[in-house]
Amino acid sequence: MRSFAVSLILALTACSAPGAGPEPSLAPRPAEQIDPRVPIPADVPPGIVDTALARRLEELVAEARGAAPTFGAREAEATRLAAAAGPISSESWIAAQQALSRMVEQFGITTRVAGDIDALASTRLKDNRWIAPADQAAIAAASAAVASISEPQAATIARIREQLAR
Repeated sequence: MRSFAVSLILALTACSAPGAGPEPSLAPRPAEQIDPRVPIPADVPPGIVDTALARRLEELVAEARGAAPTFGAREAEATRLAAAAGPISSESWIAAQQALSRMVEQFGITTRVAGDIDALASTRLKDNRWIAPADQAAIAAASAAVASISEPQAATIARIREQLAR
């Protein structure tokens, strides 16, 4: 019984060991002193677009626009040959398929440019963990400009493929 009493006293004194330090303050911390009713602005100032990014985006959009006339010429040829194509595996069908392949090859420039724009955005996001609002707007505008070129091209390719599949 005596050893139990000694063990109990030792256990209780261990809980109140000196040197534990002062208790934490219950005073308000600096973050708690901020008024939560302060309005947060809805519009973030966009800032200035990074000049290197803007220059690269302009180059990419110009490349897609520059490839469009060649695509148009190849589209005209493929459309003409597809309209005159005979049954599948005929000489005229093969010529139309080759023209379609040249058109798809030209479309590859536009899709590569779109991918390069996406890569610019993802690289900035990966490296900086965010994209500045002005940079984000510039990337979105360049992407939209290239999409306005690539979407009709993709639709034309699909139309001619469907025509040749009959």
